[in-house]
Amino acid sequence: MKSDIEIAQEIKLRDIADVAAEIGIKEENLESYGRHMAKVVTPKSRESIQKDNKLVLVTAITPTKAGIGKTTVSIGLALGLNKIGRKAVVALREPSLGPCFGIKGGAAGGGYAQVLPMEKINLHFTGDFHAITSANNMIAALFDNYRYQNQHEADGIKQVLWRRVLDVNDRSLRNIVSGLGAYTDGVPTEAGFDITPASEIMAILCLAVDEADLRRRIEKIILGFTHSGKPFTVKDLGVAGSIVVLLKDALRPNLVQTTEGTPAFIHGGPFANIAHGCNSVIATKTAMNYSEFTVTEAGFGADLGAEKFINIKCRKSGLQPALSVLVVTTQALKLHGGVDVKDIKAPNAEGLKKGFENMDKHIENLKSFGQNVLVAFNKYGFDTDEEIEMLRMHCKEMGVEFAVNNAFAEGGKGAVELAQKVVEMTENKTSKELKLTYKDEDTIQQKIEKIAINLYGAQKVELSDKAKKMISKIEELGASHYPVCIAKTQYSFSDDPKLHGVPKDFTLNVSDLVLNNGSEFIVAIAGNMMRMPGLPKEPQAKHIDLVDGEIVGLS
Repeated sequence: MKSDIEIAQEIKLRDIADVAAEIGIKEENLESYGRHMAKVVTPKSRESIQKDNKLVLVTAITPTKAGIGKTTVSIGLALGLNKIGRKAVVALREPSLGPCFGIKGGAAGGGYAQVLPMEKINLHFTGDFHAITSANNMIAALFDNYRYQNQHEADGIKQVLWRRVLDVNDRSLRNIVSGLGAYTDGVPTEAGFDITPASEIMAILCLAVDEADLRRRIEKIILGFTHSGKPFTVKDLGVAGSIVVLLKDALRPNLVQTTEGTPAFIHGGPFANIAHGCNSVIATKTAMNYSEFTVTEAGFGADLGAEKFINIKCRKSGLQPALSVLVVTTQALKLHGGVDVKDIKAPNAEGLKKGFENMDKHIENLKSFGQNVLVAFNKYGFDTDEEIEMLRMHCKEMGVEFAVNNAFAEGGKGAVELAQKVVEMTENKTSKELKLTYKDEDTIQQKIEKIAINLYGAQKVELSDKAKKMISKIEELGASHYPVCIAKTQYSFSDDPKLHGVPKDFTLNVSDLVLNNGSEFIVAIAGNMMRMPGLPKEPQAKHIDLVDGEIVGLS
């Protein structure tokens, strides 16, 4: 079969104004980036969502290192819904350059279920990531300048919290010392870089409802503490206005198209293992106002993306999914059934059966939120009818609906079964009102414990002394009512990436807490989770090239 990029380059794209007109967006409300991409200038994100619109959340079981195909399934489902005559739009996150040049290669779907133009979406797109990186680092530069200019003041800055970001996997920048050299080169400081998707600015952009809310949140960002123990914010720095200027265009959602020419909103890109893993509230609500069905996905497994989608994004925005689609593959099931990673593509009925336990735990978790669950089998060419039937029968025994998705190979035609099942379930079995895992008034430790014990299956939570001190500081600042965003490995329910399946009787170790006062959530860092990833031994960058004017290897 052709590569993703070969398929993408063969498809004749529609003019973005025609794509927009199809769902009722006027050309005057578009800010075009060439003929095939545009910003929606006047989104309906603050208006009441159409009552007949249905939001479908796509999530997954615990993935393999190669992923599990949630984006492909999300796009495929939207294609399938349109194929059967339902007005559907997909709302996704923007890819990060780090994984694109690292282990994944691209994150715009796959095969005949992609968003296009995939090369631009996977690379610089409309510049949103660059704007967020610039805004983050502009704050860092202005803060460093303030410290330099006021270093002899009685109540100057004692502790620096704000870190720089870069949208590249670069382990060497995790921990650095800045300000070395002459006296005029700044104040020597232990510092470091996170990856752009982990930036608080990214989270703020994805949770802000409009420009005024964006400004409010930016002003609240805590940059550090003074000698007297007072928090020092962007508002204290007096530069919120200039940061809003840098983010003005980035706040607008991006409109592109699928491989079958249907509309797709792509906006924001926080990782789900180190951030909250969802596209922007603005893009989701805008999509819902222009469609009958809005399909969105949350990153990695349901223990990360879906949990944060519900406990953070839905809690803050009032969104309510009508249905959760849980993506599974035989490869992931076999990995969690104890099969060696090099053998997970080969038939192995026993390994597949043992892997059902991981899927069942995710189903249980989604049901605990009040969600109806549809298992979507993401089909690969090596999958056998016998193993698919095993999975179908297991879901039937569990009382869970099941459908095969073959959109990768067949586009919308290959997702008709899945689409029909989504329509049937949302019309006849709409999910109940969301049940959040914890209450706002729970203590920070209680929130972490309720997630870890009830959803991950941990026996207990162990907080480091550093984490305990930070909890006291957060309580002192009056921010303990914020939701918790746990940063942990995506490869296990635990904080150990090697514990596959459904680990039991383990301890979730929380090493540190970070107060994201602007995005209004608390990041709990579990285990050795890094907010700046490293590159693999064989990065995808070695295979990406420009040949005769065409990009190759970005898949």
